Amino acid sequence: MDGIVRGARTALRWLHQHLTTLGGDPARLYVSGWSAGGHLAAMLMDEAVVAGGLTISGLFDLEPIRLCYLNEKLGLDAEEARRNSPLLNLPARAAKLIIGYGADELPELKRQSREFAAAWSARGLPGKVIEVADCHHYAVLEQLAQPDGLLTKALVAAAGTNPG
Repeated sequence: MDGIVRGARTALRWLHQHLTTLGGDPARLYVSGWSAGGHLAAMLMDEAVVAGGLTISGLFDLEPIRLCYLNEKLGLDAEEARRNSPLLNLPARAAKLIIGYGADELPELKRQSREFAAAWSARGLPGKVIEVADCHHYAVLEQLAQPDGLLTKALVAAAGTNPG
């Protein structure tokens, strides 16, 4: 997990350095991810180059993963799980983070999203939490495919852009 997070940080910094050449604005670099990608987006929120973020049904505490069958592949020990749990490594400062999840999501992912949002807010970090009605782990992604989707609207508002 340390290597995966390190690789995401390296990729983010490379993208920031080259974004102008690629036709983008390095001052408007947003990170986003769903499920395990939501974990990575949350881990990147401490990077100064990040203008904002969106996590969807993310994993914010890796200890439950370490204690279940999934750890047979990951091989996390307690310290690596702690180091790579966004819930336990909140940044001192960060850009606005939108924490989204489906109301019909798995109970553990709903719990983690709610606890992470509460900890983020308690730390005084900017953001908001959005529970999307009638959406499970996969259906919640449809919110980004719809111009009037709750997550699309929140991201557009946070980025200050017009999708049209």
